[in-house]
Amino acid sequence: MKAAIIRDYDTEIEIADIDPPEPKDESVLIAVHAASLNPIDYILQSGVMKEMIPLEFPHIMGFDVSGEITEVGKAVTGFKVGDTVFARANQQDAGAIAQTARLKATGMALKPENISHQEAASVPLAGLTAWQALISKANLKSGDKVLIHAGSGGVGTLAIQIAKHFGAHVATTCSPRSWGRCRDWLQDRGVR
Repeated sequence: MKAAIIRDYDTEIEIADIDPPEPKDESVLIAVHAASLNPIDYILQSGVMKEMIPLEFPHIMGFDVSGEITEVGKAVTGFKVGDTVFARANQQDAGAIAQTARLKATGMALKPENISHQEAASVPLAGLTAWQALISKANLKSGDKVLIHAGSGGVGTLAIQIAKHFGAHVATTCSPRSWGRCRDWLQDRGVR
């Protein structure tokens, strides 16, 4: 299969032919329809975190992915071949930018029908970051006031929506360059 890989730390990303991932009992294989890169991909590629998060090479790039299940492991429940899913792949199963990806079933969800694969593949890491900060750590609740910095960025746009969903009063910041886009985006969603 074709995949975007690095062969060592601090090397160029290349498109290469590699063996597809082997199925595991607790995982599924998906035909990748869309994937995205995040800052963590470049951080890992640079090698600055190799003591904390060592990579095996060749390493397939990408953690955020959306696609269709082609094979289901023996221990997987709740998913079947043909389901469309999206996920933030775990470190051991990283490899979203490939024709086939292996995902732990516990780390994925069915893709909503009203969004595209490209939209779904843009959500997992930024969405989890926003969710963990606001809900898991800050225990955000209705009526709380929250300031979200970088409101026009990936995490910021999702954090605003999560905070509003939970009934918080939201203020945000963004760069002057992003102000018009951020203002228009917020107004389109009824946020003042």
